[in-house]
Amino acid sequence: MPNAIEMRQIRKYFESTGVVACDNVDLSVTKGEIHALVGENGAGKTTLMSILYGLVSPDSGEILVNEKPAHISHPNDAIRAGIGMVHQHFKLVPNFTIAENIMLGIEPNQMGFINSGTEAAAVRKLSESFGLPVNPNLRVSEISVGMQQRVEILKALQRNAQVLILDEPTAVLTPQEVHELYNVIRKLAENGRTILLITHKLLEVKDVANRVSVMRRGQMIGTHNVADVTIRDMARMMVGREVILQVEKQPAQPGEVVLKVENLLVAGTGGVPAVKGVDLEVRAGEILGVAGVSGNGQSELVEAITGLRTADAGQITYRGRDITRSTVRDRRNMGMAHIPEDRMVVGLNLRTNLDENVVVTRYREAPYSKNGIFNRKPIRELAQRIVDAFQVKSARVGEGIATLSGGNLQKIVLGRELNGSPKLVIINQPTRGLDVGSIEFVHKTLVAARDAGAAILLISVELEEIFSLSDRIAVMFDGHINGVLAREDANEQDVGLLMAGGSLESEKVAVS
Repeated sequence: MPNAIEMRQIRKYFESTGVVACDNVDLSVTKGEIHALVGENGAGKTTLMSILYGLVSPDSGEILVNEKPAHISHPNDAIRAGIGMVHQHFKLVPNFTIAENIMLGIEPNQMGFINSGTEAAAVRKLSESFGLPVNPNLRVSEISVGMQQRVEILKALQRNAQVLILDEPTAVLTPQEVHELYNVIRKLAENGRTILLITHKLLEVKDVANRVSVMRRGQMIGTHNVADVTIRDMARMMVGREVILQVEKQPAQPGEVVLKVENLLVAGTGGVPAVKGVDLEVRAGEILGVAGVSGNGQSELVEAITGLRTADAGQITYRGRDITRSTVRDRRNMGMAHIPEDRMVVGLNLRTNLDENVVVTRYREAPYSKNGIFNRKPIRELAQRIVDAFQVKSARVGEGIATLSGGNLQKIVLGRELNGSPKLVIINQPTRGLDVGSIEFVHKTLVAARDAGAAILLISVELEEIFSLSDRIAVMFDGHINGVLAREDANEQDVGLLMAGGSLESEKVAVS
């Protein structure tokens, strides 16, 4: 098959960071194939695809589309060349209808007036021609995340995209929506479209891709037929060493109830109920994983437990003590640790140095301060211990942390929160945006904390992570706990059904 896309000797140097993001990279993608592009954070894959879509200008190199040289310096150039991109964070207008979003900028009009009927008919015809049914009259704010992604794909197809770049396309989907997306991708490829898939999920690569290209530190390590490489092979190429993909852990030995939540009600943005009568327990020496599509009340639940958000009703009990109205400092002083969802804003202060970030939760304690004055030597020693124990590359005592990678920033937060053997660890999206090497380290660290007796409440939208780490699995949907399963009794189909709002009991009745 001829090449749909060829990128030759692409180089990009970012002077602000001193990083060569793409170091004379070659990439060839044949027409009608599903081609995965994988690599660690900072490997250069997103920069390479941003260059292809005209979001970033290369310093040197050449791009060929359908084997002819193409000048792409803006997304409009890419669209004219038949290249479309579906970003990880969708670019839709919530208050617009599906039809209005798909036709935005190319609306059918007569004498300057938009014909909404013609617009809806065009979208209906488009969706039927690709087997991607949508109701063009529904507002985007009324549809599921999976349907929003379908709208983004149709938006690109309406602009005649022959090459589709999908950036982390399954990050916010339920398992059922993931399988639906796979079917869509395969159907598009069968119809002659070329799919470029940026992902860090190697199982995803094996499930849907024909070929895979692996990048590491700005260089192209190699391109292989997916059938010829294992997940372990891909991980080794990405990281440059063997990676433990499945965390090794012994069966849990649960002890006393450390955290008990009863009939908890918490309001979200604008006072709208986000947590609606949640009950859960976490015991010492176990990991309770909370699965669910993002936006179903998980973040508000964590903020209420940690004291960052006020509970409207219900009770939170920590080691037998009612802490529903306790301050954040009181909860921390009792041995509660919190590794937040947003390490860049909530977890760390990137404007200051390593020392201040590791002591920010303990600066009032001895030996770190006395009479309100910092004692620098113990703070530096704490920072160095965390750097050494958590293998924080490029971090130096007394220096800033703004230029560190996402994985190293997460290690700083882990080191700070797990220092001092907390009784309860609440961790939200522990590996979001991390590469396989960093994920391996984070998972091993959490299991070690569990084995040391900590109670761990894990919130993650990554189902693979939930299954790998959890001893019990609770599923959140629309602010409720929709079911709790022992890990040995849980499977992807059942958890996915609960994530979508279904009931295991009704499923059993339907089967019988």
